[in-house]
Amino acid sequence: MILTVVGGRKFEEEFIVDADKSISHRCAIFSLLTNGKNTIKNYLRAEDTMNSLEIAKALGAKVEDDGETITIQAPKTLQEAEDVLYCGNSGTTIRIYMGLLAGIDGFFVLTGDQYLRRRPMKRVAEPLRSIGAKIDGRKNGDLAPLAVRGGKLKSFNYVSKIASAQVKSAMILAALNADKPSYYEEPMLSRDHTERMLKGMGAKLECIMENGKWKVKIYPLEKKLEPLNIEVPNDPSSAFFFAVAAAITDSTAIIKNVTLNPTRIEAYKALERMGADIEYVLKEDKYEPIGDIIVKGAKLSAIEVSDNIPWLIDELPALAMAMAVAEGKSVVKNAKELRVKESDRISTVINGLKACGIEAKEFEDGYEITGGIPKKAKIDSHGDHRIAMSFAVLGLLCGMEIEKAESINTSFPNFFKLFEKIADFKVNDDN
Repeated sequence: MILTVVGGRKFEEEFIVDADKSISHRCAIFSLLTNGKNTIKNYLRAEDTMNSLEIAKALGAKVEDDGETITIQAPKTLQEAEDVLYCGNSGTTIRIYMGLLAGIDGFFVLTGDQYLRRRPMKRVAEPLRSIGAKIDGRKNGDLAPLAVRGGKLKSFNYVSKIASAQVKSAMILAALNADKPSYYEEPMLSRDHTERMLKGMGAKLECIMENGKWKVKIYPLEKKLEPLNIEVPNDPSSAFFFAVAAAITDSTAIIKNVTLNPTRIEAYKALERMGADIEYVLKEDKYEPIGDIIVKGAKLSAIEVSDNIPWLIDELPALAMAMAVAEGKSVVKNAKELRVKESDRISTVINGLKACGIEAKEFEDGYEITGGIPKKAKIDSHGDHRIAMSFAVLGLLCGMEIEKAESINTSFPNFFKLFEKIADFKVNDDN
């Protein structure tokens, strides 16, 4: 698919984006640990999250969907799937399921699409192997398909060199099936939906700040967890594309009913530091703080982004579009994690901006962008949905042609409908 953006317009619009992807994935996966029927409203019905749900069914869950509410009846015992478990394009699905299945008796095979099969899995597989998990795959267990032979695991005191919510979630799920309490430490707090949700379901977790490091103490499950009864908030990561759109076009975006979890709105804080006028309106705070975000455009100035990187790692490509038009030189550091996303997002962002006539330099762990006046270009998204949507937003100012844009539908199926409010564009399926 080729997405051609002709241009955009100044706007004042409300945006009700799709449900939060990270929380939706976890609803499907964590439901398997419960003792009854889970009720989930506003579940994201995107290809990736539906794959997480299909895997739950393959493992023995009974799933009903009336179009508004999904109910998941957990099985008494997880069963071996008769076929390969397909994770699509989702690193979250394959990595978190690895942690769950590593502690479950049985044999399981996890795989994904052509892009997921190229992404590194050792970051999860190796710590799991260190506590007794049996995991194998291509390239010495680094690439999918991955074979998991689950069983009883050892307790652990694991110190992670990176702050990764996926690695942490996998290890926490494994620890629930370990023989004694376990400890997981990371250099800074990564996104904490797993801890919040599992604690709300009755898991015994202790989150500790110790000597400047974040540590989670996880106790083995003594009984099954309480079923979920949740309405998934909308996704601030998806909404951030429209926040950037407002910021660079001197417009107003009213983003409705998103999680205001501090680990999820750091990109908005960065955009605020650049000069955008942003207001946060808290409405409720049960499982997650939920409310609206109002973004008003203004003259943007360059900033350095080097702290709290795990809290805005997914939004950095979109933030780079704001940097491309901000006054001065913006710098991103400590973001080497970008190189192992759906594409090498450091290279794809910088090569794309250079094609648009923006001065940009690539570093091993980030980049430098000098703001200017972008021009229309042909962008190879490398099948990466966030790259495709980010350059579509920049195209509001100058037009843009984006190749391999079909990946948008796997992650954000409502994007094009919302984009119609602010942009003139066409989609050519004959790629």
